Amino acid sequence: MIRGLGAYHPGGAIDIVDDSPRHIPNDEDLTGALVKDELRQLLETAREYSEGFVWVGLLDPTKPELIAVQEVFNLEHLQVEDAANSRQRAKVDVSDDGTVFTVLKTLGYDEESLVIDTGQVSIFTGPGYAVTVRHGQHGDLSSIRERLKASAALREHGSLAVLYAIMDMTVDGYLAVVDAVSEDVGEVETDVFSMAPTTDVTKRIYDLKRENMQARRAVQPLARVGHDFADEVFEPMPEPLKPYFRDIGEHILRAHDAIENIDSLLMTMLMASTAMQDLKQNSDTRKISAWVAIAAVPTVAGGIYGMNFENMPELKWEWGYPIILGGIAIVCLLLYRGFKRNGWL
Repeated sequence: MIRGLGAYHPGGAIDIVDDSPRHIPNDEDLTGALVKDELRQLLETAREYSEGFVWVGLLDPTKPELIAVQEVFNLEHLQVEDAANSRQRAKVDVSDDGTVFTVLKTLGYDEESLVIDTGQVSIFTGPGYAVTVRHGQHGDLSSIRERLKASAALREHGSLAVLYAIMDMTVDGYLAVVDAVSEDVGEVETDVFSMAPTTDVTKRIYDLKRENMQARRAVQPLARVGHDFADEVFEPMPEPLKPYFRDIGEHILRAHDAIENIDSLLMTMLMASTAMQDLKQNSDTRKISAWVAIAAVPTVAGGIYGMNFENMPELKWEWGYPIILGGIAIVCLLLYRGFKRNGWL
């Protein structure tokens, strides 16, 4: 579905645009021809202004909707296929003609379920146009449109302003997710070293590690372009936008480093949790063994004197019973003291 149409120039937004949703269900639907005519007319209107550009937004589009936009803006076929794939790897591609195709993964974190929600937005930016293709309900771009309408400084940079604004919002979302995961990792770390780790703690570590992997898949492919942004060597970047993209690059690298650190810390905690559980099991085994050894003393004595042999003089001795009981008690106390001193009890 085409969810938004907008035309902008440094002086503001073109108010004549009808941005109501448009849907092309199939190739035979006449809506497709009307939509293409509207897009061409809108593109021509925007080009009448200096630095004017059109922004077309699609949400979970059908194939005819993608084809219509592709024909109007002359988008590369392979890039359109990538935008149609909701499982595409994050990337930033620069074509020979200077157009930029960007795929970003959007992230959101549910602190109760410890689940990272993912979405995807693809951005085509070229002379006079920006086309966004979004999959999933996560990563709404309505705030970006309002930001463009309100900021003349952004509109001065043409369609690259759309790319910057979307990347800025998306990367800030990465940092928010990373900070939330870091807080949960801190809580788990406290539980791990509480000297009483449980299997629930181990499962929670695994869940966090799995969700951190989702964040890594979103951020890691952008590490190289993050360096380009930070070093101000990204080719299509105009000079006035370099400080803005440098900030994005620094945030990408910060999120990337934080994700790697979280992953390493979770692996360390997983090993520590396993070691703590093994240590606790060993401690329980030693305690059981110590009590078995102490209980063996009266058991052995009872077994010896319970054999009922006739030639056992101690059985007829007046002090035999209290001496045997006293001996058993003394040996048990000595064993208890020894095990206690060695940390077995």
